[in-house]
Amino acid sequence: MARARADVTTHRWLFGDQLGPHFLGPDHKPGDDGREKVLIVISKAAFRRRRYHRAKAQLVLSAMRHRAAELGDRATLVVAETYREAVEGLAAPVSVCDPTSWAGRRLVRRLGADVFPSRGFMSSDHEFDEWARQRGGKRLLQEDFYRHSRVRTGILMDGDEPVGGRWNFDADNRLPPPKGALTLGLPHPWRPTEDDIDASVREELKRWERDDGIAFGGEEGPRLFAATRDEALTALDDFIAHRLALFGPYEDAALTGDWAMAHSLLSAPLNLGLLHPREAIDRVVAAYADGRVPLSSAEGFVRQVMGWRDYVWHLYWHFGEDYVTGANALGAHEPLPSWFNDLDADAVNARCLSPSLADVRDRGWNHHILRLMVLGNWALQRGYDPAATTEWFTRNYVDAYPWVMAANVVGMALYADGGQMATKPYAAGGAYINRMTDSCKGCAYKPTVRVGPHACPYTAGYWWFLDRERDRLAGNHRLAQPLASLGRLSDREQLVEQENGRGDTPP
Repeated sequence: MARARADVTTHRWLFGDQLGPHFLGPDHKPGDDGREKVLIVISKAAFRRRRYHRAKAQLVLSAMRHRAAELGDRATLVVAETYREAVEGLAAPVSVCDPTSWAGRRLVRRLGADVFPSRGFMSSDHEFDEWARQRGGKRLLQEDFYRHSRVRTGILMDGDEPVGGRWNFDADNRLPPPKGALTLGLPHPWRPTEDDIDASVREELKRWERDDGIAFGGEEGPRLFAATRDEALTALDDFIAHRLALFGPYEDAALTGDWAMAHSLLSAPLNLGLLHPREAIDRVVAAYADGRVPLSSAEGFVRQVMGWRDYVWHLYWHFGEDYVTGANALGAHEPLPSWFNDLDADAVNARCLSPSLADVRDRGWNHHILRLMVLGNWALQRGYDPAATTEWFTRNYVDAYPWVMAANVVGMALYADGGQMATKPYAAGGAYINRMTDSCKGCAYKPTVRVGPHACPYTAGYWWFLDRERDRLAGNHRLAQPLASLGRLSDREQLVEQENGRGDTPP
């Protein structure tokens, strides 16, 4: 696509997830060429397409309006029904960094924008494509991509070898929560102080509901996540100072009374584009180099940001636009029941599932182990439709976008792609939840019981899932042992009858 003439004022169009300084200027560095104005468009149609969690809508609109306020006269902020209406009404050349969705990329090209390559990740599309080509048809394993990225960037490397002699510290980073603890005992995470812009956004959302028929889900609450670059940098510093040291060991643990645990809470500002992953990684690695945090925690963070985040970003494009709608290897077609779809945590008795739903209802966020091993695990066991489940995650989480949730839900949580991403379904019974959380204490269900009024719905559901999918999963060597154990269950028929009769009743 032709570039605009150098002597013509152009507008850089910033989408709501492109709000950091690295999305301005002609290259990947924070920059300003002196001529470039900025266009920020709030499209009501984008909010009509999904019933977003109100915390998500509040965060995104707050971030966009704060960015426009920071840019002052340089920015044009337009509230319009559609992006097309706003861009065509500008009557000026527009440039844009490639958007983060298939639909967005088609749109900017139809509107004739000058498109720069995508930004905000540790690796480019070309670098991933070259790595995938060199695999020669082998599975695109996250671990292999992560190691390749470490070598390519030199991050946590000592020459050709990983610092500390190990590529990962997963074995050290799987501690259960401290026995008897209600929290990890860390300071409360930094929280932003809302201002007049936040107040105006709350009123704006109420007007949309009242006058425009735009609906939101979840509960209204205080804004918990960074909406400006300064806030994002403060949140990063707070994490490094107070939680990073314990992040590694307890990254897979959960406590009902500690919603944040030692997690960074940076996924939202990263995915809004307020932070570049390289600057977050550099500060974390510096904290390790200065002796402030252990290597296991620094490596765990680098793995999540450079390994996992980049990996799912590239898989979104690699697997194609029909990946979510076309992937259903396990033939899962159950609709989401109303209590799950509407975040009705109070209808649920299970002490792992109810608080996890309440987290989403009240904050639009919980950490990855609750997403995968409680909520995703439940959807997998119950055979919820993959596209509907992906949509549920996308609209309810403050840090979620189509590229985030495609491989995370379809591939990782639901195994709906038949193993393109994960090597086995991440199904688990109550024993895992009992080991890694404090949820089972005081629960009406017992993690060791499969059948009867005290049967754990996750334990029973695990075996029910294996029974239902045994033919499809028979060739997976990682499931050979549990499938053999399934055949030896003395109460198998009773268990299957029990779970077949559960229907969409909340557990």
